[in-house]
Amino acid sequence: MEVPMQGGFPIDLILFAMVAAFLVLRLRSVLGKRQGFERPPQTPGMPDARAARVEGVAEEIAPARSASGARRILPAMQSPVGQSVSSIVAADPSFDPNGFLDGAEGAFRMIVGAFAQGDRQTLRALLSDETYAGFEQAVAGRETAGEIQRTEIRSMHEVALEGADLRGSIADVTVRFVSDQVNMTTGSGSDIVAGSDAVTEVIDIWTFQRDLSAKDPTWKLTATLSG
Repeated sequence: MEVPMQGGFPIDLILFAMVAAFLVLRLRSVLGKRQGFERPPQTPGMPDARAARVEGVAEEIAPARSASGARRILPAMQSPVGQSVSSIVAADPSFDPNGFLDGAEGAFRMIVGAFAQGDRQTLRALLSDETYAGFEQAVAGRETAGEIQRTEIRSMHEVALEGADLRGSIADVTVRFVSDQVNMTTGSGSDIVAGSDAVTEVIDIWTFQRDLSAKDPTWKLTATLSG
């Protein structure tokens, strides 16, 4: 997905607002009510995930793949990233790294779709102010040029937690998404001005942030990088 760097109402507008509100509510259910990404339900026939206490931190032995079939990768607990994750768990015991990756994948799909469709309301709810400004500028530029963005996520290969940081109560978690996508931008005459209709493997590295002391459970996107 190519996204910007950081760095009496008409009935159709009413319906659009209702759909956008539904998407935000759906994402909040994905993010969970326990101030973190919610752990996915146990798959019938699969054994319960085992847990071992390591210096007071629960280390989950997670399924190898998420519900979508993507490889779910967590850092080793003894690694620098793993230690940072342990610090986040210590600050917020409800934080579940396994469930976080499933929720991050759901957020990734929603944000990619909202960006392609120019859905500002959904983007506003899921992005930090600075990140939203970059996305909105790109959407406005497409609209001014009369361009249409088509983005399809055909399959998700990997969702990996590859970075974490805790500064006071501010937690940052960086996730690498490896997916097969179709990205194409067409002009007013339906001519292709960027991308193509070919399926391409794309690596997206996104950073999500949350103030662990806040009541709002939403992790907002603060930085994006596409490979």
